[in-house]
Amino acid sequence: MEVREMAHQSNTPDVNPDLAETYLNRGIASGQEGDVDAAIQNFNTAIELNPQDAEAYYNRGIAYGKKGDVDATIQDYTNAIELNPDFAYAYYNRGIAYGLKDDVDAAIQDYTKAIASNPQFTEAYYNRGVAYGLKGDVDAAIQDYTTAIKVNPDFFQAYNNRGDAYRQTGKFDAAIQDLNKAIDLKPDLVEAYNNRGVAYALKGDIGAAIQDYTTAIKVNPQDANGYLNRTMIWLPLRAWEKAKAELMAAKNNGVDIAAAFRRNHGSVEDLEQGTGIQLPADIVALLTPQ
Repeated sequence: MEVREMAHQSNTPDVNPDLAETYLNRGIASGQEGDVDAAIQNFNTAIELNPQDAEAYYNRGIAYGKKGDVDATIQDYTNAIELNPDFAYAYYNRGIAYGLKDDVDAAIQDYTKAIASNPQFTEAYYNRGVAYGLKGDVDAAIQDYTTAIKVNPDFFQAYNNRGDAYRQTGKFDAAIQDLNKAIDLKPDLVEAYNNRGVAYALKGDIGAAIQDYTTAIKVNPQDANGYLNRTMIWLPLRAWEKAKAELMAAKNNGVDIAAAFRRNHGSVEDLEQGTGIQLPADIVALLTPQ
């Protein structure tokens, strides 16, 4: 999810609008140079000189976001929206901020308002699709990814996410088709290789799955998912040495495989109970956080 920035274009009258715009532009320049504190100071002055300038609040919201102050960034985007109710980027960025607070419903509402203000806003459709996916509404997610692709046929991440959504609904061929497109558009997209590998594995094409996981690892040797996905091929087959080799390769490449396994699959006990597989002690040790 990418925060959208925009240049200042102000026609709001004030006692000294030219000076306010000077500070606003200085703030934007400071932010682009990476001096966030200076940017905020300049935006503060711009707002003092012209409290009705929505873009001053908006740009200060971006700066607060870079500092990790989510509440302050939400407040500034809200101020910008109150001054300009059609400010699509402010809705979009506030949606991202709500997402960081795990308020998915508020994020969806803001992405919807951003789309209402700008029906060609591809990233807003995409992010709303991600949010719907987090809520478990896969059909709504697919619809938003589809719209994003219609607006921008080269939106590789939308193909990747729609492919994974199709995989979740059991439409493996449609998933693979979308993931093929994502990879065509961005050949180094590790996530797409892993997602396509999962789709192939669920179709029963283990060879194709392993090939995709292997490619993901070649593109990024520190990608935990590639190793884990190959490991999950071997564990049900009780190919213990191959599974251990995968985990050791990950460890040797600096991957915290135990933490990644817990994120993706829960505990070892969860896996054993779900599959009826009793893992050897050395593999359990590799998959258990120390």
